[in-house]
Amino acid sequence: MAAEAVSAHKEPELRRTLSTLDSYALGFGAMIGFGWVVLTGGWLESAGTMGSVIALATGGLIMIVVAFIYAELTSAMPKAGGEHHYIMRGMGARWAFIGSWGITGGYITIVAFEAVALPRTIGYIFPDINTGYLYSVFGSDVYLAWALVGSLSAVIVTIINYVGIKTAGIIQTFVVLFLVIVGLLLVIGSGASGSVRNMEPFFTNASGLFTVLIVVPFLFVGFDVIPQTAEELKMSPRKVGKLIVISVVIATVWYIITALTTASSMPLDDLVNSDLATADAMGALFNSQFMANVLIAGGIAGILTSWIAMLIGSSRLMYAMGKSGMLPRWFGHVHPKFQTPSNAIAFIGVLSILAPFLGEGALEWLVDSGSPSIVLTYFMVCVVFLFLRRREPNMERPFTTGGKGKVGIAVGILGVILTLGLLSLYIPGMPASIHPISYALLGAWWLLGMVFLLRIPRGVHAGIDSEERLFEKLERRKRRGEHPSRPDR
Repeated sequence: MAAEAVSAHKEPELRRTLSTLDSYALGFGAMIGFGWVVLTGGWLESAGTMGSVIALATGGLIMIVVAFIYAELTSAMPKAGGEHHYIMRGMGARWAFIGSWGITGGYITIVAFEAVALPRTIGYIFPDINTGYLYSVFGSDVYLAWALVGSLSAVIVTIINYVGIKTAGIIQTFVVLFLVIVGLLLVIGSGASGSVRNMEPFFTNASGLFTVLIVVPFLFVGFDVIPQTAEELKMSPRKVGKLIVISVVIATVWYIITALTTASSMPLDDLVNSDLATADAMGALFNSQFMANVLIAGGIAGILTSWIAMLIGSSRLMYAMGKSGMLPRWFGHVHPKFQTPSNAIAFIGVLSILAPFLGEGALEWLVDSGSPSIVLTYFMVCVVFLFLRRREPNMERPFTTGGKGKVGIAVGILGVILTLGLLSLYIPGMPASIHPISYALLGAWWLLGMVFLLRIPRGVHAGIDSEERLFEKLERRKRRGEHPSRPDR
């Protein structure tokens, strides 16, 4: 009854406008950002050519297992906010907040990363944007023109998302098609001019392999944007499940091909000394600076596809948390004309506008600070998959991972083990532990999360009606005039 009472006062709902082509562009484009342009040289230096391939393939397989788990849960609960609803139903309100807060933090760091990455990429072609020195932060000089390029781009991307997901979907589709063309040119150049001798050393050491592996969550995060937009896809739940898995497979192939073609272009010493290794690789393969700039254009395309998708994903999660009362209800507002979670989009957009003023050095620690939270959410989704398989065996699952028997359970257990192993790589003192600034950012995000977590009533346990019961408890508090952070009695 409470849920019905709420529906009478609901704002306009999200609208199904994304076509099948838009959906595939969203899933693939979300995972192919800027990392393949700027990070490839570091991979090859740390792990060698085949070491990088093994790390990327291993990470891809882990993500494919997780994608199968997401596919089943998304087809069963095709709601905006994805993980928020799965964990709410399987583990209860407070656990749902932890999982939602984790993946939201990961998305927002990537949105900020792209706002910094764009001027870095444009600066490769137009070095003159490094003018108007402002200050230095964390060892990185910040220039006014450079920062304004990133901030103005953030304004444009935010507006694109604000005025409607269909507009964002159309732009995403055309940009992804261009990105694919650039990738094909890189393969053609490697086939014509690349050399296997340039790929040496093939291996370095195990530590280098782990260094590449910890970047995997950052590289592959994005397939989970598809569940966030489940209410806006013009696809059946079963097809949405397939889309998630196919997107991860394609992204795995993309990253492996990028490592191999870049390694084939020139000796490792030259790549290591390159500013943007993949761009210089393209230039060397075609013996043309113009072709290097074409790849940079592909890098910009990747930035835009990831940026748009992550803004979509993070805003839908904040919308879901705002709608359920976990965050201020302001975040759960839907624009009456554009039918987008406009307040959540605007909030994240402001953060991305400010990000370029952190300087180029922010690229490294933004990558690292969001990844542990992403993996934590993946781990929780794998756990809730097993919980729901046991507690609700008759739940309608249009896409079923491994059938309804032991194979599906085995996939869930494997997902728990793999994500827990990946999460352990971020522990301080491990061979591939992250930058101290990244730990500080990670800690700050979770301290902020604790403020909201303590506002959530106790006793909202798992179940199909857990979201309704959470809302009822919050409404009772409101009627009694209680402070939201006081425990429910």
